[in-house]
Amino acid sequence: MEVARSPPTAGKFVVVGGGIAGVTCAEQLAVDFPSEDILLITASPVIKAVTNFKQVSKVLEEFDVEEQPSTMLENRFPNIKVIESGVKQLKSEQRCILTEDGNQHVYKKLCLCAGAKPKLICEGNPYVLGIRDTDSAQEFQKQLTQAKRIMIIGNGGIALELVYEIEGCEVIWVIKDKAIGNTFFDAGAAEFLTSKLIDEKSEAKIARKRTRYTTEGRKKEAQTKAHAGNIGSALGPDWHEGLDLKGTKEFSHKIHIETMCEVKNIYLQAEFRISEKKSLIFPKDHHNQSVTTDKEIWPVYVELTNEKIYGCDFIVSATGVTPNTEPFLCGNNFDVGDDGGLKVDDHMHTSLPDIYAAGDICTASWQPSPVWQQMRLWTQARQMGWYAAKCMAAASVGESIDMDFSFELFAHVTKFFNYKVVLLGKYNAQGLGPDHELLLRCTKGQEYIKAVLQNGRMMGAVLIGETDLEETFENLILNQMNLSAYGEDLLDPNIDIEDYFD
Repeated sequence: MEVARSPPTAGKFVVVGGGIAGVTCAEQLAVDFPSEDILLITASPVIKAVTNFKQVSKVLEEFDVEEQPSTMLENRFPNIKVIESGVKQLKSEQRCILTEDGNQHVYKKLCLCAGAKPKLICEGNPYVLGIRDTDSAQEFQKQLTQAKRIMIIGNGGIALELVYEIEGCEVIWVIKDKAIGNTFFDAGAAEFLTSKLIDEKSEAKIARKRTRYTTEGRKKEAQTKAHAGNIGSALGPDWHEGLDLKGTKEFSHKIHIETMCEVKNIYLQAEFRISEKKSLIFPKDHHNQSVTTDKEIWPVYVELTNEKIYGCDFIVSATGVTPNTEPFLCGNNFDVGDDGGLKVDDHMHTSLPDIYAAGDICTASWQPSPVWQQMRLWTQARQMGWYAAKCMAAASVGESIDMDFSFELFAHVTKFFNYKVVLLGKYNAQGLGPDHELLLRCTKGQEYIKAVLQNGRMMGAVLIGETDLEETFENLILNQMNLSAYGEDLLDPNIDIEDYFD
């Protein structure tokens, strides 16, 4: 006998994903349509809410990310109904979503905000851990308490923060680039930050402005509900706050960086013994390249493309993310970008009618501003989620809407190695060609300032430390004023350039 299926629930607006993009989108729709039910479908028992939002300047923004039970969202917005289940299938022609719990949800307009999942260097290996959401970050903390040595693969934001935060454990950091933080920095900024890695960390950490994650309030039943296959939403700022990232040894930093190489092979202990290969000890001195075989026996061994082999307790795969499009593609003719994301136009609309996408799952496919680029960061997730809601609202009442100003200029503020870091525009001269010039100012241990200019106009900037230049530089990039007359005076520490441009 066939089990009777629940009648479909219908919402004018349905949002999939409980991360920053999805929750922001649902909240904005709830505000714009207080008498409509907004359905938010999420596989996780907790959602990510943006709190303490602060517009620092025209485009720079700061906010906290708070992990909350979905009931808190429903209490704040009585017209949001959270459906706690993964998506099984999207039937775009029937305007219907099937969820893992066997229910159907009919929509008039749909926004897909299902985020991204970590690219693992090796699937199914118990010693390879990907860090993407709060659950995997806590699993990492648990493993680290027993670890003497770990290997981190990757050069993005999570790898950078991990390397700085981990104490009492040897860290071998494997990057395919010449310098650290290639996504964010050039070699000069990388060198500035690397010196901070070598210094011992002071015990008193500077208090952070953003809230830490807390998951103590989660019920055990909720944890079992969100089974291992479900993908939690991405980590936000200061995700490592509240996690004690300490290994078994009594020292602060011990980091060795292997540059310009990748993972060639991973061996479990028994496989390595049979291979009769030799692993290296942790290098004590970067300048002394003498090769010494490691006598210690490790659970897992990693062979790099530079032929070096190191043993370790476990491997952290922090090599980026892949848009989580899988549940939505089957039977639906979406246009998909080269990076695997759902292509969206300048109104966050996918190639299918009445289906929008925002955050990590989407690929921006409009003609961008000359000083904006898509990066899968939490700031853009919030902006896209908010803007997608506005576009859905406008379309549903037959109005047009201008593109949001946040897409005029790429702007991101974060913290690396306890330094404030501001990235503006084409901060790494992305796509500018050879005719650009760089102006640099660096005070070791204090600040690093880089301005990217082309044809006398500022196109981007990197500001590390408390420079107080972000608003001035943001204005200079936005108004495209010709700065040729100022030359290198632009970064002269004895000249207050804010006075120039007030």
